[in-house]
Amino acid sequence: MARKRKDKKSTAPEGARILLRNKRAYYDYDISERIEAGIALVGSEVKSLRDQRGSLGEGYVDIRDGQAWLVGATINEYPWANQFNHEPKRDRRLLLHRREIAKLGIKTHQRGFTLVPLSIYLKQGKIKLEIGVARGKRQYEKRESVKAADARREVDRAMKR
Repeated sequence: MARKRKDKKSTAPEGARILLRNKRAYYDYDISERIEAGIALVGSEVKSLRDQRGSLGEGYVDIRDGQAWLVGATINEYPWANQFNHEPKRDRRLLLHRREIAKLGIKTHQRGFTLVPLSIYLKQGKIKLEIGVARGKRQYEKRESVKAADARREVDRAMKR
C-alpha cells in the first residue's frame, strides 16, 4: 500500500482534493502570502476540472474594475458537453470580498509583486483557487533553492537509513 504524502507547500484544507497544481510557480516565484478564492465556472468547466483536465502554468490573476480575474489558465473542454462546451482559455472571475480585492490591488502596484494561481482544489463540493502573492526569483536564487531542496532530500534519505 502506498503511503500518503502531505504536501507542505499547499495550504489546501485537510479534507480538500487537489485538482490542479502549479508546480512551476514555486520554482519561479518566492511566495509570501496565500489566499483562497472561489471561481465562477460553468458546468462543463466543473466536470472537466473534476477529471483534472487543465493547466495553471501560464495563468495569473489580474485586478480590473474592482474585480479579480484568473487570466491565461486553461481548462480543457469536456468531451461529452457537445454544443454546451466552454472556451478553454477564457478569463474567469474570482469570488473575493471587496476588501480582499482592494488589498491585493495595493500589493500588486508595489514593486515586483504579482498574483499567481498555485492550485485548484475541491473543498466541501465547491471548487476553490489558491492564489499566491509572489515576487519573482532571480536566476541565482532559483539555483540556491534547487541546492537546498537536494540537500534536504539527502538528509531525509540518510535519516531513513
